[in-house]
Amino acid sequence: MYYKYDSKTLTFNKVNYLKFGLKSLIVLFIIFLIFGLSFRSSSRSNITEKEIELIVLKQNEFTKEKLIDKIKGLNFKFPHIVLAQAMLESNNFKSQVFLENNNLFGMKEATMRICTAKGTQFNHAYYDNWMESLYDYAFYSSKYLSDITTENDYLSYLGQSYAQDKEYVVKISNMIKQNQLKEIFID
Repeated sequence: MYYKYDSKTLTFNKVNYLKFGLKSLIVLFIIFLIFGLSFRSSSRSNITEKEIELIVLKQNEFTKEKLIDKIKGLNFKFPHIVLAQAMLESNNFKSQVFLENNNLFGMKEATMRICTAKGTQFNHAYYDNWMESLYDYAFYSSKYLSDITTENDYLSYLGQSYAQDKEYVVKISNMIKQNQLKEIFID
């Protein structure tokens, strides 16, 4: 039962339930209709496909800081070595293989393991963006480096199986020392 207060007579009067309910229902319907239309029109985006493409490009844009964050997020055993490899292999992020192939590690297209490469260009794997290159290195690392427990064994493996350069381990070690890369990953 519903009552309405009458301020003239200072009493409560019974309200016809159906009459009150119908009016309320109509008012609620109008409110929802207005809200729904305003929400629908405000949720429509006036962003063009070109603007979306620019947003995605900005999100995928490479910075050394983003690389460090991603390396931390992927939980490599020796993240400072991974960063040193990226710096060395990409000539401090200036090589053609990095700039055109988005390839941080000078990796070839894998045939015997899962990989994120899209193909081969300049005799190296190419990727849609630099993050896919990092993910590919993570796949490589999990397949071939997961049982390695010491930094020396990790570097030794890289010197024997990863790089063709006989001075690779020395260059990686120097890169780590000169740029104080271990300190970046100390929490």
